Amino acid sequence: MATVIRLARFGAKKRPYYHIVVTDSRNARNSGNSLETVGKYNPMLPRENENRVTLNAEKIKEWIAKGAKPSDRVYKFLSAAGILPKKEYIVQTKQHLPSEKTQMKIKDKADKLAKVAEEKAATEAAAKAEEVVAEPEVKAEEVVVTEEPVAEPDAE
Repeated sequence: MATVIRLARFGAKKRPYYHIVVTDSRNARNSGNSLETVGKYNPMLPRENENRVTLNAEKIKEWIAKGAKPSDRVYKFLSAAGILPKKEYIVQTKQHLPSEKTQMKIKDKADKLAKVAEEKAATEAAAKAEEVVAEPEVKAEEVVVTEEPVAEPDAE
């Protein structure tokens, strides 16, 4: 029997309230077959409220000593209360990420945009280089030719 410490949902529709229970891992979330209730969690209260999470530390320590494993959310509560050490890394689900196919499309689009940006930068750099080379040359429009009338010899 694998014993776990996890949340069991109570409360009304759209007004959740959770009991932190010790139960067999094979039981359903709200089966009612929990071994013991060791705390409560009310997510409707603000984070600063002291009654948001209430824990019975002695019972929790006893169950952990017997081999009970807390769920990820309960582990966060216990580490915040100082009962367990804080984990550096807790595995998060990937449900919030787009599907693999969508991620590939996003990557392809980003690659295409990067390629276009590189080409644009290269053409601008080439244009600037041509301007720098063309500047020392004197343009025909800028050359001012002054012609003085030539005195014609008198044909006598």
